[in-house]
Amino acid sequence: MKILALMLTLLFTTPSTVYDFKVKDIDGKNFNLSKYKGKKLLIVNTASKCGYTKQYAELQKLADQYKDKVVVVGFPANNFNGQEPGSNTEIKEFCSKNFGVTFPLSEKVSVKGLDIAPIFQYLTTQENPDFTGEIKWNFEKFLIDENGKLIHRYRSAVTPLSPEITSKL
Repeated sequence: MKILALMLTLLFTTPSTVYDFKVKDIDGKNFNLSKYKGKKLLIVNTASKCGYTKQYAELQKLADQYKDKVVVVGFPANNFNGQEPGSNTEIKEFCSKNFGVTFPLSEKVSVKGLDIAPIFQYLTTQENPDFTGEIKWNFEKFLIDENGKLIHRYRSAVTPLSPEITSKL
């Protein structure tokens, strides 16, 4: 049923920017990315039990330090070795308690495979100067410009406060 819904969504809707997507936040409420028009977005697929989990701290620092320029949005996903096994409530509590996360988090999604969330189907196929294709691991990052277009994509090892990212803000 999920596969059919995804196929119908992709068939009958052709998003032109990230702002065309509505997702659910970590509390299950509708969350429209268009509310961030005019700011850059850094979209990140996250996980609580990964070697890169400590990047939550840098993501929060980036969100605080560059709040006038960029909004960080985390998308918890359990696609890689079961490294995000928790419920939405558990994920939210973990992020808050361990890293002081206040930036927006979506509900847990899939970032690859047949049940890939539509936003990640879109992001992984958009042209950019870096690369396209399937997400390889947790904490890949997608930098979106003020008009909702993907401008850069970074693999997991690129840290949120690295010059590769901050110089583009």
